[in-house]
Amino acid sequence: MNSVQCCPIPAGVSLESYSKRGAYTDCYSVSVPRTVTQAEFVEAFYTTTVFKVERFLLATFLSLSSTDAEATLLASGKVDRFAAWSVEQRMSDQLLLAAGPTRSWLMVSRTGEPAETGTRLYFGSAVVPTRQGRNRTAVMGWQFHALLGFHKLYSRILLRAAARKLRNI
Repeated sequence: MNSVQCCPIPAGVSLESYSKRGAYTDCYSVSVPRTVTQAEFVEAFYTTTVFKVERFLLATFLSLSSTDAEATLLASGKVDRFAAWSVEQRMSDQLLLAAGPTRSWLMVSRTGEPAETGTRLYFGSAVVPTRQGRNRTAVMGWQFHALLGFHKLYSRILLRAAARKLRNI
């Protein structure tokens, strides 16, 4: 089983524009040994046991409930809202979701030769600064810095859980 790796944001993807604008961005990837569609990846990601904990917290504390059926509708392109997120950009191989100043990005990419059946799964985030410093540079609040370590760990756990689920289908 391949492990989740931190990687550069691939050139030309929708998340890249946030990196160019000075937002915090990150990108993680993992390979699975079968062909995975974008819809399968999105559905698997938002229906893992790990993500269901986040969905529970959103429903409990922010009244933003969501279901597995709604995750399936998001994955298939039939809805553009899911819990706290709304679709900012959707392409055949990637999905960019917005929730306030944060962005979540998922993408699939075929690996190897056409005869091979592997897929690289990508998950990335962007946090758009909500204020500027004295010299007009982007400023992240103390909350961002306090939670960054947790965010990086949680991103890896989420992507690993989705990859595990897709391997077992």
